[in-house]
Amino acid sequence: MFKKILIANRGEIACRVIKTARKMGIATVAVYSEADKDALHVELADEAVCIGPAASKESYLVMDKIIAACKETGAEAVHPGYGFLSENEEFSRRLEEEGIVFIGPKHYSVGKMGDKIESKKLAMEAGVNTIPGYNEAISGPDEAVEIAKKIGYPVMIKASAGGGGKGLRVAYNDQEAHEGFSSCVNEARNSFGDDRVFIEKFVVEPRHIEIQVLGDAHGNTVYLWERECSIQRRHQKVIEEAPSPFIDDATRKAMGEQAVALAKAVNYQSAGTVEFVVGADMSFYFLEMNTRLQVEHPVTEMITGLDLVELMIRVAAGEKLPFTQDEIRRDGWAMECRINAEDPFRGFLPSTGRLVKFQPPAEVAGQLRVDTGVYEGGEISMFYDSMIAKLIVHGANRTHAIARMRDALNAFVIRGINSNIPFQAALMQHPRFQSGKFNTGFIAEEYPKGFDASMVPHDDPAFLISVAAFVHRRFMDRAANVSGQLPGHERQVGDDWVVIRDGVMHQVVARPIDGGYLIEYQGRKFEIVSGWRLGEQIMHGVCNGEPFTLQLERHRMKYRFFHWGAQIDLTVVTARAAELLALMPAKAPPDLSRFLLSPMPGLLREIAVKEGQEVKAGEKLAVIEAMKMENILKAEQDCKVKKIVGKVGESLSVDEVIIEFD
Repeated sequence: MFKKILIANRGEIACRVIKTARKMGIATVAVYSEADKDALHVELADEAVCIGPAASKESYLVMDKIIAACKETGAEAVHPGYGFLSENEEFSRRLEEEGIVFIGPKHYSVGKMGDKIESKKLAMEAGVNTIPGYNEAISGPDEAVEIAKKIGYPVMIKASAGGGGKGLRVAYNDQEAHEGFSSCVNEARNSFGDDRVFIEKFVVEPRHIEIQVLGDAHGNTVYLWERECSIQRRHQKVIEEAPSPFIDDATRKAMGEQAVALAKAVNYQSAGTVEFVVGADMSFYFLEMNTRLQVEHPVTEMITGLDLVELMIRVAAGEKLPFTQDEIRRDGWAMECRINAEDPFRGFLPSTGRLVKFQPPAEVAGQLRVDTGVYEGGEISMFYDSMIAKLIVHGANRTHAIARMRDALNAFVIRGINSNIPFQAALMQHPRFQSGKFNTGFIAEEYPKGFDASMVPHDDPAFLISVAAFVHRRFMDRAANVSGQLPGHERQVGDDWVVIRDGVMHQVVARPIDGGYLIEYQGRKFEIVSGWRLGEQIMHGVCNGEPFTLQLERHRMKYRFFHWGAQIDLTVVTARAAELLALMPAKAPPDLSRFLLSPMPGLLREIAVKEGQEVKAGEKLAVIEAMKMENILKAEQDCKVKKIVGKVGESLSVDEVIIEFD
C-alpha cells in the first residue's frame, strides 16, 4: 500500500480524499493556488505545495507543477478527484512514465472513453444500447439538416469533446438543426479546442440515470447499482439519489450488465460511471462514460456501505476487489443536494465573499453526511466553481430520505453569501418531485420564468406565527427577570400579543407551560416545547408532539425565520404598540431604475455602451465574470446612458453602480 499520495485538486473533493487516506494510514500532500493558501484542504493535508496563481490554467491544470510536487514530497501516487486533470489522458500517461501511480483508470481507458464519438463506437461493439444517430464528424449545417431528417426529429446536436452543457442543442425542425449545428461548432471550438459535432435521436421525456462501475487489474468488474440524476438545471445536476424511483429490477440488471461489458471492453481498472439516457418506456441508451469519481458518489456509498475512494486507492495499489457482484448490498435510499454559492432569487447568479456563518447540520453516521471544503470565516473565491458543500442523507425509503433532507436543509446555516438552499427546499416539497415522476426537463418545465420567493410558500404560516410568539415571550420573560428592580414594581409580562407580518396584524395568546409556551391563534392551539436560548440561530423543538427544526435571527424589532426554504419576517408587539405602529407612515424605497447595479460580486470584463448612447431594451450593457462564468447584463427598458461609473478590470461588489441613466 502507498505511504504517501498527492491530491491534484481542491475544495470538498480534496478534503474527501484526505479523509479516507487518513483512515487508511496514508500521508497526504495537498497542492494549492495562491487564492487557496488558507483553504481547508491545505490545512487538513500532512503537507502542502503552492503550484501557482489563482487561475486554474496557471495552477491546478499545469501538469509539470503537479509532477514536480510529487517528486519534491515523495508522493507515490496521485488522486485527481473530479474536474481539472481527472479525465486527461496525457496527465495519466505522464504520471505512469514518471513512475507515479495514477489513482484512476489507465491512460488508454481514459483516451478511449474521453472521445464521445469513439466511445459510442466501442459501446456498440460491446453490445451496449446506443441511441440512433450519426457518429461521424459532420461537414457543415446543410449536411446536419439532412442527417437530422433521416434520424427523425427531435434530434440532439452535441460536441464530441463536450461537457457541462457546452456544445449541446436540441433541434425540432430544419431551421433549429441548421442554427444549432453552427452554435455547437463555435462553442466546442472555443471551450474544448475540438469542433467535431455529432447528431443523435433526442429521447422524449428523458431521464439521466448512471451506473457506478468498479474494476481491478485482475479482471474483476462489478456495478454498484444506479444513481438517478435527472433533476438538472441547464444540464448541471442539482439533486442525485440512489436508487432510481423509476426503473425496475430487470432494467437495473440490464443496465448494470451493459455498463460492466463496456468497462471490460476498455480494460477499465478503477471507479467509473457509465451514463445512460432512459426513455419513458424504460428503454435506455448509452450516453457517455466518466472515467473518474463522480461528484455524486456519496449516494452510492450510502446504500452499499462501501468507500469508493478507498477502493480506488486499493485497486491502484494492485489489490483485488474484496467482493463479487452478488455480495454488493442495496440498503435503503440515499439523496444528495449540491449546496452552491449562488442566489436563486436573482437568476442563480454567483455569490462570492466571506462566509460569515457556516454551520452545517450535525453529521450522523449512516444517516446524514456533509462533504465540504470550506469553513466559517473562509472566503468563497470568484476563481472556481460555485459548489461549497454536498448534503447527503440516507433513509429507510424515499419518503424517509426526503423528510430527512428537509430537516437537514432547515438546519444548514449559511450567512455572508447567498446559497441555493431555498431552491433545494422548494424542490424537496414539490409534489412532482415527491412523486418520483419527473425527467431532465423538470426544472425548466416547473420554473420556466425562474425562481422567486413566492415559489416557496410556507405550508403552515400559523405555525411560524406561533413560534414567533414563543420566541418573543421567552425574550420578554428573560428581560423581566433582570436584577435591581424595585420591590412591588417588577416588570409584568402579559399573555396577549400581536404578531405583524407584511403589515397584517395577528392576535395571539402566549401562556407559559412546562418547558415552553401554549400559543393560541385563530382558534388553534400550538403547544411548543424547546430548549432554545436567545442568540441561537438553530431552534429545535416539539410542536403538538411533532419535532421541528428552523433557523431564526433577531434584527432589531423583527424576527427572521428560515423554514422549508421560506424566509419570513415577523414582528411581535403588545396590542397598544400595534395601534401606534399602524399610525407610522411607510417609507418609500429609493428609485434605483436610473442605475445599472452589479447583481453579484465579480470582475467587470466589458462595458458595451458609451456616455450619451441611446439604448434599446434587451441590448447588452456590460459583462461581469464570476466563478468561471460570464454574465451579460442587459437593458430592462429603453434608456440613455448619462455616465459610465464602473471601470473595466475592477472588482465589483453587490449593488455597486456600473452605469447611470438619464
